[in-house]
Amino acid sequence: MAKRTSLRPAGWTWADNLSHDLGVQVGDTIWVSGMIAFDPKGNLVGEGDAKAQADKIFSNIAEILAVGGATLNDVVKITAWLTDMSDYSAYNEARTTAFPDRLPASATVLSPQLVLPGLLVEIEAVAVVATD
Repeated sequence: MAKRTSLRPAGWTWADNLSHDLGVQVGDTIWVSGMIAFDPKGNLVGEGDAKAQADKIFSNIAEILAVGGATLNDVVKITAWLTDMSDYSAYNEARTTAFPDRLPASATVLSPQLVLPGLLVEIEAVAVVATD
């Protein structure tokens, strides 16, 4: 069986008490758990601003991927949850900025509420680490 590696950027103290890994790598595939717009200390970034939250989430995903030797260019699939579909264009702008060369496969789901108050966006990702 392939080795399973947990991925977490150094200094992300807010993740100390989570009941799951932020990222998991098995072979050349990385799964990033649903990410929210927290800074390394656990403070919400972009309260009331879906674009700012999505930008921070993509930045967080990039940091987790870097621990596994990957970048956003290696992402093949994302799933996003929005609490309000009127925020879709703001989310889409952040997604297009995060993936300027090619967009990954993508799904967007309307969720009336996310796990904590103030969260407008949550995004998970799957990446395949480039080996060529």
